[in-house]
Amino acid sequence: AAVIRLRLPLLIILPILVFLLSLLLGRYHVSLSEIVTLFGAKLGLTDATVPENVETVILNVRLPRIFLAMLIGAGLSMSGAAYQGMFRNPLVSPDILGASAGAGFGAALGIMLSKSVIITQFLAQGFGLGAVLLTYTLAGRLRRGDPTLFLVLTGILIGTVFNALISILKVLADPYDKLPAITFWLLGSLAAINTTDVLIVIGPMLVGAVAILLIRWHINPLSFGEEEAQAMGVRTGVLRAVIIGGCTLMTASAVSVSGIIGWVGLIIPHLARGVVGPDYRKLLPASAVIGAVYLLLVDDLARLAGPLELPLGVLTALIGAPFFIFLMARSRRGWT
Repeated sequence: AAVIRLRLPLLIILPILVFLLSLLLGRYHVSLSEIVTLFGAKLGLTDATVPENVETVILNVRLPRIFLAMLIGAGLSMSGAAYQGMFRNPLVSPDILGASAGAGFGAALGIMLSKSVIITQFLAQGFGLGAVLLTYTLAGRLRRGDPTLFLVLTGILIGTVFNALISILKVLADPYDKLPAITFWLLGSLAAINTTDVLIVIGPMLVGAVAILLIRWHINPLSFGEEEAQAMGVRTGVLRAVIIGGCTLMTASAVSVSGIIGWVGLIIPHLARGVVGPDYRKLLPASAVIGAVYLLLVDDLARLAGPLELPLGVLTALIGAPFFIFLMARSRRGWT
């Protein structure tokens, strides 16, 4: 009982502690007193100042990266949890309907055409949304049975097509310039994040998150099955459209600035179920918090693990696959 009572305070305190820890970590040393002084001065609580280079490192480099890492981790984890409930499958991740592949193609196209970073990000968001819209439309037209099954199958097909298009762009790209840029971007990284990136994605991410959180009560009956949910009065078609729309906004926005970061939306919902149980009223917020903390810690590791920054997508795969096996071996509770 004591452990259960500690869960909520821990989910509140842990992100704050990891946030502060991440501000301290980096190749340029910054002390806790300098961080406190800087934020105190910005809030008008003190007249003390810090060196200009310390202010630049904290406000222009680390703070946007930390904020975006937490935002992306929360978005991918919530998307994974919502999709796992909607599809009634514990192996579903946020890219199941082609959002990541579509966004990856959009970004690769922008790099190939030498577009600006902002235009490349908008291309990634647009193609990510377009891929899922194509999946949803085709699944509706071709459906001959279970709508959920047809969505999954169509999503796999659309994702395969966009992955093939990415491969074509890589073949056609300049091997000395464009190809390395496309390859590195697809591996996932937050190395080049700035305040502009945060402003571009925060709107779509928040819209998607709020939409999912507002209907999280209805995911419980949906996770029992189509007929059971309809018998409980749930409008499954509308609910499914809201879930897909919200998850796609979050996933495409995340991919547009960070590249493809896998495994977060797959393993974090399972970890959250072990902490708060399978009730989606608690599971989605818990997934968001744990996902934010997890991706921020992995990003800290990517920054500090070696002389060169490691690709974030590679690290999440190396950590996620063994951890997922561990979760499956230890699990004694159903996922719905």
